[in-house]
Amino acid sequence: MVAQVLNGGINMSEKILPPWASQIPEGAFISYEQTYKVGEYFDRFHKENFSGMDYYFYDPTEHGFAKDKKYPVLIFMHGFSNALVGEVCINYAGAEFYSKDEYQKSLGGAYILVPLANEHKDKEGNCVGSWDDSYLPKIHDLICNFEKTFADGRTSKRVVFGNSSGATMCFKLASAYPDFFNILVPIGGNQIPGDEIFDIYEKNKIRIFYAIGIHDEFVSFEEVIKPRLERISKIKGSRVFTPEWVYNGDGGIASINFGMEMGQHCLVNPMHCNLMFDNGKPMEATLPQGITGWLHDALN
Repeated sequence: MVAQVLNGGINMSEKILPPWASQIPEGAFISYEQTYKVGEYFDRFHKENFSGMDYYFYDPTEHGFAKDKKYPVLIFMHGFSNALVGEVCINYAGAEFYSKDEYQKSLGGAYILVPLANEHKDKEGNCVGSWDDSYLPKIHDLICNFEKTFADGRTSKRVVFGNSSGATMCFKLASAYPDFFNILVPIGGNQIPGDEIFDIYEKNKIRIFYAIGIHDEFVSFEEVIKPRLERISKIKGSRVFTPEWVYNGDGGIASINFGMEMGQHCLVNPMHCNLMFDNGKPMEATLPQGITGWLHDALN
């Protein structure tokens, strides 16, 4: 699912009122587009293909980090249809800013990998070829090949981020290869595994940062999400983040309308911005260093 509004995406002057507008707190305002620039760091990424799958990657050793050290690999699974937009998918998947000097420094350096589903439009204009179970071994093999070919074995822990349908893939990858992945960051996903899978995660010491907005337009929080949160919270070193409202950097509640309202579904946007407002104030008081602060602790 497309997470951002680019210039010209919709007529911002129309400012379509979202269906949840009457529920926002008194004094709050609605923000209709992100406050950051898309594509500013695309030139830090390379594009390659492995076994028919395109992917983008970032190498920290090309940006001042020592070549004789090991670094974690951050794998970003994009949402539905995002592979159709080319390199903009780097941003939509939430990966672009992790190449920023600030983020890299906070993590001590990290490789970034953005696999692309082989999505395309059929004759009716529908998106086909999106993530499904057939991609699981392909993604695993892609990661292994990347680590051998481009990282030369200089990798440590593996972190899988996933946005929307990518969040489902995030869980599925760890379920298929529980001894391969170390940390999961699923965002806005509605297919949460059962207890037996979480038992396997615990056995393999997998940590989870699960994030979803309470007013997500595509997921019933009360029926689907809330009953599973306690089990996630019990996994050692894991964290649940379920904000009442999803915000943009300007402090407004996010509204993104592409014929359907999905601002609250796009929690990947503030997560991409390290859960920080433009004025430097954290969006979550218990995460004063944002998601990169949590990741630093989880990796170490």
